[in-house]
Amino acid sequence: MNQSMPLVSLGFTDEKLPAGTHICQIYSNDDERNNSLLEFLRSGLEAREHAACFSEKVDETALAKFLEAHNISLKDAKASGDLTLAGTREVYFQDDKFDPDRMLGLLTQFHKTSKEAGCPACRVIGEMSPEIEHIEGGSQLLEYESRVSLLLKEHPVTAVCQYNAHDFDGATIMDVLKVHPLMIVRGSVMKNPFFIPPEEFLKQQRS
Repeated sequence: MNQSMPLVSLGFTDEKLPAGTHICQIYSNDDERNNSLLEFLRSGLEAREHAACFSEKVDETALAKFLEAHNISLKDAKASGDLTLAGTREVYFQDDKFDPDRMLGLLTQFHKTSKEAGCPACRVIGEMSPEIEHIEGGSQLLEYESRVSLLLKEHPVTAVCQYNAHDFDGATIMDVLKVHPLMIVRGSVMKNPFFIPPEEFLKQQRS
């Protein structure tokens, strides 16, 4: 973790972490996924960060009710650009393919736009679909996640990547863990013992 970055609240844990932290959440039920997503977005908006969520599983009615309980208007947050909601397929699989370079460009631009708007930080939570295993470019997923860790050193978007444990086999989940420095376990953020630093991981992939 980069201790020179400002500390931000993730919402679902009392611990504050440096902006630009890259976290993996392997979840096994909807409540687990939902709690992290809702609290992550709420805490970002309360801190006046730009926040984005890429998922097919967001219930906007439930999200609006949850944010309203914290004196945040979903309608206003979307209209102002403080909150962006989009589906996984819409963001990750444009033109029916997965393009890591395009995705890294989106994260870079998101950070630049947030800075220009005067936000103290920005954050993204996104859920990967099992469709990645069958789509053009999907074989580059691990390379992409590893490159995200490198990108966030320069463009510190706080990123939570959600994976449904029931949608991927054990080998794939283990590979996903290798490219995330931190993981969520029972609502707490922990150092990931399976993590391979991106420079090392990418060297292995290309050798």
